[in-house]
Amino acid sequence: MSTIHIPVLAGRVSELLAPALSAPGAVLVDATLGMAGHTLRFLAEHPGLQVIGLDRDPAALDIAGRRIAAAGFADRVRLVHAVFDEIGEVATDLADGEITAAFFDLGVSSLQLDEAGRGFAYAQDGPLDMRMDPTTGRPASELLNTAAPGELVKILREYGEERFAPRIVSAVVRERVKEPFTTSARLVAVVREAIPAATRRTGGNPAKRTFQALRIAVNDELGAVERAVPLALNHLSVGGRLVVLSYHSLEDRLVKRAIAGRTVSTTPLDLPVDLPEHSPEFRLLVRGMQAPTDQEITENPRAASARLRAAERIRRAA
Repeated sequence: MSTIHIPVLAGRVSELLAPALSAPGAVLVDATLGMAGHTLRFLAEHPGLQVIGLDRDPAALDIAGRRIAAAGFADRVRLVHAVFDEIGEVATDLADGEITAAFFDLGVSSLQLDEAGRGFAYAQDGPLDMRMDPTTGRPASELLNTAAPGELVKILREYGEERFAPRIVSAVVRERVKEPFTTSARLVAVVREAIPAATRRTGGNPAKRTFQALRIAVNDELGAVERAVPLALNHLSVGGRLVVLSYHSLEDRLVKRAIAGRTVSTTPLDLPVDLPEHSPEFRLLVRGMQAPTDQEITENPRAASARLRAAERIRRAA
């Protein structure tokens, strides 16, 4: 697994979190553990670090656990089967409510994309599932076969930014009457036929945005991000740091909004001085967002759309 899994922006993430991870008694919540690529590096670089690793995907937790044990770090890691928006409960239960660092690597993982049987990838055929946790929720096929046309158009427009959403949904509704959708290849074929020929010739696979939209809807990804980032900020100790990697504008916008609101003064505008109890709780560690370098994209093409944001707690809220 280590040969096929390259953590995105690993050096920069490690650099930004290092001051928090090297603190005495440091506890990191890796809220999207995946195959533990980032966490293995953190553990190797910081011998005193304890990690709480969350993932909603049981297969990812199994692989991560085996990799962590093989590296000799099992006694410093607690694995939790949970969605990352449960970070507040986890921090309360396992870290007395206060953590030193939190890390999110959002979106679909390499493990999920590479397994045809999970249905995430439009480039290979498989059951149309897309659940990050196959033990709960409804698969993409059920959503596609039962949702009202208006709901599907909204999903494709909002989550996939798909300008041909009405055409695609009309084709899907027409085809699902003939036979319910069960495989990714059939959906790809229907989307391809629904999109104008001129558009199909450019911009990569025409089903990309549809698959992204369905995946986000099936897993409530944006809702989880909107809930999770403020919770992570709430549980950081003074000097604690948060780093978030997102992979499309919808995620990044939510992360930006959650962090930005905590990095400005809340002193009433009509007061001439900044009141200490209203001063910012956090400071930005990266101006705006940071994108991967050309070299990083060459080494790891899946990093191309990554956007990094980071902040440090400088004051505990009153």
